[in-house]
Order: sequence, then structure tokens, then C-alpha cells
Amino acid sequence: MNFYSHLRVQEMKLFTVLFSYVLLLGLYTPPSLSDSPPLQDVCPMAPRGERKLFMNGYICKHPSTILASDFKTLLLNHAGKLDNMVRSSANIITAAEFPGLNTLGMSMARTDIDSYGIVLPHSHPRASEMMFVHDGSVLAGFFDTTGKLFQKRLCEGDVFIFPRGLVHFIMNYGLRLATTFSVLNSQNPGVVGITHAMFAPDSDVVEGLVARMMKFREMEIPDNKTTDFPWTY
Repeated sequence: MNFYSHLRVQEMKLFTVLFSYVLLLGLYTPPSLSDSPPLQDVCPMAPRGERKLFMNGYICKHPSTILASDFKTLLLNHAGKLDNMVRSSANIITAAEFPGLNTLGMSMARTDIDSYGIVLPHSHPRASEMMFVHDGSVLAGFFDTTGKLFQKRLCEGDVFIFPRGLVHFIMNYGLRLATTFSVLNSQNPGVVGITHAMFAPDSDVVEGLVARMMKFREMEIPDNKTTDFPWTY
């Protein structure tokens, strides 16, 4: 092998090593080097002359002013108003209302559902939700991106997960008030109401959706089965 052939072989070996290193670096980049998830829906860059302090979150208190009361809230103590068409109330508490949640990546919610009440389909674009049934019994479900329905009846003490970004719903399965508490893994999870984003809350469309979704109460789905959304049932 002459000198130039040997040099060519060495260059190929060096290229292979460098390419492998770059590939591995891309695959195993630690989370701290990636972008943080946004805490608001959109964030276009402000023109240079309009730029002022606006954080992706909230500024922290000075350590000397932090109190124990910053980590306690009474906002989930009482049921919400149920005198509406869907006979339910959902109250989400974020870092904006509960200072102690700031930077912890979590928020909380209380949902109260009267007999034959329902929480209409919605999603949280920035969080998964873990729901605990405190009182009564509910029917909870979500749809995956193929339209499959995953639904279970839940009793007091049961826990159910709604994956991040997927459309989900809850309805009362009993004859008395049902109450659930949830934890969401974002301090600003966001709520996208599928129906309220397009129609008035008291419209005929929403009323028709409530009537159709009540048919879910009659559906029995085994643990190892899913089903399509029964719009035509």
C-alpha cells in the first residue's frame, strides 16, 4: 500500500469515528440541552423596540419573603356551580392562583358532576392528567389519535390517567354527586374545549353531543378491548 492509499484509509476511519460520534450525540443528548416545553399557547418574538421582560413562567419570590402559606390553598375546598346545561363544574388551579406551584411543573383540579352530568370532551395540550375519584362513581374515557375509545367505570378511590394532548371526558355514573381531584404535570396545562371552541355552550349542537355521549353509560368495554366513537349508535 503506497502512502496516498494509506492516508485515504486513515481519512475514512476518522470520518467513520466522527460520524458515529455525531450520531450518538444526537441520539443521547440529555434533556437539559433541549428546549423547555412552552407554558403558553404561542410566543412570537416581539419587535426589538417592544421587548420587555416576559418569562416562560413566573418570577420567583425573594427567598427571604417565602412563607408557609405560599404552599397552601383553599381553592379546591368547595364544589363549583352545577346549574348549567352539562350539570358539572371543573376548577383548575395553576401557578397563577397557587404561588407554591411555580417551577414545580404541576397543577391541580377539582371536578364536580351532578347526577346525569358530564364534562364535555376536551384536551390539555401541555399535560397528562392523573384523576382520583373522591366521591361517587364516574365513567371516564379518552380517544387515541386513531379514534379508539378507552373507557372505564371508576368508583371511590380509583385512579385513571388521561395522556397528554388526547381528548377525554368524564360523566357521572351514579345517582348522587361525584367529585374527582386531578394532578396535571404542567403548571399551565391549558384547556382546549372541543365543543366550546366552535359552538355556544347552550347551542343545539352541544345539547345533541351531550345526549349522544350519555349512550356511553350503556356501553360495556372489557379491559382488553377498545371501541370506535359511537356517533351513529
